[in-house]
Amino acid sequence: MEEQKLPNVTIAIILGILSYLCCCISGGLGGILLSGIALFLVNKDTKLYQQNPDVYSNFSTLKTARIVAIIGLVLGILTLFYVVFTIVSMGGWEAYMEQTKEMYEEMGIEFE
Repeated sequence: MEEQKLPNVTIAIILGILSYLCCCISGGLGGILLSGIALFLVNKDTKLYQQNPDVYSNFSTLKTARIVAIIGLVLGILTLFYVVFTIVSMGGWEAYMEQTKEMYEEMGIEFE
C-alpha cells in the first residue's frame, strides 16, 4: 500500500507562519485566531494518523506545524497582553486615542 500525505499539514504550517505576522499587525488577535485554526487542523490530522499510522508519511511535518502554531499562539497572547497593558497604562481608551491623535498631528497626518 502506497503511503499518503496527511491532508492539512501544509495549510497548518502556512497558518502558523501567518500567525506570526498577524501578531504584529492586529494586536495579537489575528495571531491567536490563525494559530487556533492551525492547531485545530493539526489535531484533526493527528487523530487521522493515529487511526492508521502505516498509511501516512509526513507525521514529522505535522509535529513541526504543531510547534509553529503553538509558538504563534503564545506570541499572539503575549502581544494581546502587551496591547491591553499599554492602553491601561496610558489611562484607558480615551487617553490612548488622544495620544495617538497627537502623534498623527505631529507627523502631519489628519486624524478624525
